[in-house]
Amino acid sequence: MTDAKQLNGIALAYLGDAVYEVYVRQHLLARGLVRPAQLQKVAKSFVSAKAQAALIAGMEAQALLSDDEWDYFRRGRNAKSYTHAKHTDVVTYRISTGFEALFGYLQLTGQKARIDELAAWCIDYVEAGGTGHGQITTK
Repeated sequence: MTDAKQLNGIALAYLGDAVYEVYVRQHLLARGLVRPAQLQKVAKSFVSAKAQAALIAGMEAQALLSDDEWDYFRRGRNAKSYTHAKHTDVVTYRISTGFEALFGYLQLTGQKARIDELAAWCIDYVEAGGTGHGQITTK
């Protein structure tokens, strides 16, 4: 298995993006969404850079993350990225990269129960309107 300590924040975010997205997609399908356009529109409320930055703010407000988890978030947030934000500002984009790096770290270190816990918290937080998108109705 790849050692999370050896990877840069961008590599961790690359994996973490996929890890989190699978949880969101499974959730949306379980809610009965099947039309691609509808899935894409609702998924943005969960996976956009703005949503992920709001999720990190919520995690911080609720003191959900351990010191190690914050370290990996910061590694992703502070990583030199050669891509640019398409639909948001640079700061928000970097925070979302940190969010994804956190999920990448958890995946590489085999912390499935923790991923399950944080992904469920994120989904509940988004659906309750915590990311500023209003309450999400997926039916």
